[in-house]
Amino acid sequence: METASDPLAWRHHVPALAAAAAGIRRASDAWDAVSDSFCDDVGWPIDEKGYEAGKVARDAEAWKHVEVFLDHGPEVLAGVRAAARDADYAEGPISNGLRRLRGIDTTLERAGRLHEEWEQVMALMDASQPGSRGLYGDEARKIRNGEGWHYADELSYQGAALAQAADYLVTRADQDRSAPPDRAQAARARSTTGTRPVSPTIPPAPPTAPPAAPRRTR
Repeated sequence: METASDPLAWRHHVPALAAAAAGIRRASDAWDAVSDSFCDDVGWPIDEKGYEAGKVARDAEAWKHVEVFLDHGPEVLAGVRAAARDADYAEGPISNGLRRLRGIDTTLERAGRLHEEWEQVMALMDASQPGSRGLYGDEARKIRNGEGWHYADELSYQGAALAQAADYLVTRADQDRSAPPDRAQAARARSTTGTRPVSPTIPPAPPTAPPAAPRRTR
């Protein structure tokens, strides 16, 4: 059972990050599937309202998943970097993924800053003009989501790499935990099979003294 002091406590957030990365990709793919229908042959929108509504929906869906990365990403990232070995970066199943994480710090930092700025705007609305959140909150949210799409798009790749690397490292750590008793058991098995017991060495008997010559009787 994991405890708060367990160095792998971040493992519990890995499925959420994997789902968030997949959610961003689904939002992007869904928009890509219909975006051309709002444009002419050279890519200019012919249905500007439909085009804008589609982008707003994509950005809003993607930002929900960005918030998952803001909540759990830094902790998992720190755990991955602590668990990864030098050899993991050089070669192996997660070497490419680890290299893709080099820019994720900047992505998370800027997305976090955007989130903080939006919260400050909401707080100012509530403080200066009570009720203004209902009037302007949706527009402010659209602006945030639109500006955040770039970070969402980055996290769909960087975040997926983070989740994959984290899952691999957690699995390996679990295997390493169980390895010592397994190796000991295998060693014991090898020591009792395939070899014959060696008899203790018996020291040679000391040389027998020659029999004493018979005495002559006078």
